[in-house]
Amino acid sequence: MLAAQSPTPATPADEVRLTQENRAAIRCSAAFAIIAHLQSTGDESARKWPDLGPRGREFFVVALAQVMDQTGLDRNGVAQLVGDEARRLRDEGAVDAVMPACLVMLEASGV
Repeated sequence: MLAAQSPTPATPADEVRLTQENRAAIRCSAAFAIIAHLQSTGDESARKWPDLGPRGREFFVVALAQVMDQTGLDRNGVAQLVGDEARRLRDEGAVDAVMPACLVMLEASGV
C-alpha cells in the first residue's frame, strides 16, 4: 500500500529527451546566470550586456519550471543540466556568442 502512495521518481537527467526549446531554455538560463554573476561582482566583461538581475532570475525560474513540467525532471535533474551547460559555455568561451539570441528569447518571454 505504501508503494502505491509513493511519488514516481523523477527521470534521470541523462535519460531525458530534450526538445530544441528545452535546450535553448537551459542554454540561456546558464548564460544569464553566468552574466548576472559577473555583473554582481563588477566584472568589466559583463558590462556590455543589459542588467540581468531580477529579469534574468525570473526567466531562469519560469523557463526551468517549464523544462521540469515538460520532461519530468526534478530540480536536481534540471540543476545538473544547467550546471553542465554553464561549464560548457565557460570552457568553450561561448557565453558572448549565445547572449544575443538569449536576449531575444528573454524579450519574447515577456518576463
